[in-house]
Amino acid sequence: MKSVIIKMPLNFKSFLILFSTLFMLISCDEKKKSGPVQVVEQKPEIDTGNYHENYLREISFIKTREDSVSTKNMVKLKGGSYMMGGNNDQARPDEFPRHREIIKPIWVDETEVTNAQFREFVNETGYVTTAERSFEIKGKKYEAGALVFDSYNPEWWWKFVKGANWKHPTGPSSDIDGKDNYPVVQVSWYDAMAYAKWAGKRLPTEAEYEYFNRAGNDTLIYHWGNDLEKAPEMVNFFQGNFPRQNSIEDEFEKKASVKSFPPNPYGLYETSGNVWEWCLDTYYPDAYSRLDKKTNGYFKDFINMEQQKVIRGGSFLCSESYCTGYRTAARMSSAPDTGLEHTGFRCVKDI
Repeated sequence: MKSVIIKMPLNFKSFLILFSTLFMLISCDEKKKSGPVQVVEQKPEIDTGNYHENYLREISFIKTREDSVSTKNMVKLKGGSYMMGGNNDQARPDEFPRHREIIKPIWVDETEVTNAQFREFVNETGYVTTAERSFEIKGKKYEAGALVFDSYNPEWWWKFVKGANWKHPTGPSSDIDGKDNYPVVQVSWYDAMAYAKWAGKRLPTEAEYEYFNRAGNDTLIYHWGNDLEKAPEMVNFFQGNFPRQNSIEDEFEKKASVKSFPPNPYGLYETSGNVWEWCLDTYYPDAYSRLDKKTNGYFKDFINMEQQKVIRGGSFLCSESYCTGYRTAARMSSAPDTGLEHTGFRCVKDI
């Protein structure tokens, strides 16, 4: 299998490849710091002027499933206020200033969306994920694919692999057979938005995510407390010298099935570690200093696909020696059309 190798510097905030108009990725080290129903009659054309608008239009055509009122496998949170932002010496500049957020009552998926749940969505709607779509830029054609982690060269950690997608997370030779209960990955922000539309739900705002991850205690560094020694029992992350020596103290080299670790005090599973999770918000390094520009709880001024979206929670690639994305206050971002083997999502539902 041929693959396109993308160079990744140790300290960076860089775009990785052109995917559609621009395929971008921000990694853990940032700032270290086919169904019978057709979704749409015609797929939108991809160009630099209207890709984002056309994709959102396509998503708007998806029919919400009949049982969208169901809150099965969701946890009801009564809402409240908390102090959001960095609260330890590992906090990065984009986690400040610390400030108070008020969260309305919501329902939250108790786990990350699984392969089985996503398959049901695809089978019912015929939806084709971003990673499964070939594209053309300035007359040059690109095959469908997504980004896969490669730890063997510290300067080339991510590579674009043709044929990688949610059904084949690391390339055509991989599959998800027997992994119905694993979190779906290689899904873009657009894919997550499409699933949420079908499910009658939405993605959580960044403030909501930190709220339910902290689970009622805004003094905690991690969702289980402040004791890192307990981490292997509580979260799926990378132990050892990242990226080559993983001691696997948590018993998982990569993804774990959902509910592999104890829930947080709100009854939510893997809100930290396992896979990064998409949020609604547009990412800004100075987001907490521009709160007056938020609308309905999140930043809506998202006008093109080059703007990063927030991801939260950390993943199996986050480590204490290289990245601490599993901290409750940690923020990261990725381009909305990016598929990654360590990024998934969960949904929320307004009450």
